[in-house]
Amino acid sequence: MYSEIEKSLKCAARELIEAAGLSRGDIVAIGCSTSEVIGEKIGTSSVSELGEAIYLALFEEFSKDGIYIAAQCCEHLNRAIIIERDAAPFAYVCNAVPQPKAGGSFATAAYKNMKDPVALESIVADAGMDIGDTLIGMHVRPVVVPCRISVKSIGEAHLTCARSRAKFIGGERAHYDDSLK
Repeated sequence: MYSEIEKSLKCAARELIEAAGLSRGDIVAIGCSTSEVIGEKIGTSSVSELGEAIYLALFEEFSKDGIYIAAQCCEHLNRAIIIERDAAPFAYVCNAVPQPKAGGSFATAAYKNMKDPVALESIVADAGMDIGDTLIGMHVRPVVVPCRISVKSIGEAHLTCARSRAKFIGGERAHYDDSLK
């Protein structure tokens, strides 16, 4: 039933990995409204099975390269992040377990399927994927740069991807290292 969505997700993930220059140990913040994916208004029609299918498709693709998923919860959990404990060993853990109507179906699926999930108030991810205009920018390290990929939507949801880059400081006489990401 979700095969076209899964195909689009895997293609988008692969293109983001390449466009952002992601590598083992990097983190991708992902926000996802399953309501938007099915063509409904964000926060109105959460679909648990779809959240799980989306998480598993993205996990399959990102884990091939050793990249961690940081699943953003909805505003009912203040856009907290669900992530594997070993991806953020020094972070302050919060006590929250997402549910479809308080955290969202995608974050709930992440919590259910991760080996040792924890909730964090925030993260500084290397890149981001926003499925359904969930506003993930707060979790991507400055400077955030849009990534233009071929996949523009997941189901009915608008897709925006971003990468981060090191800040350029120093003015007109400064020289920069183009190999920094």
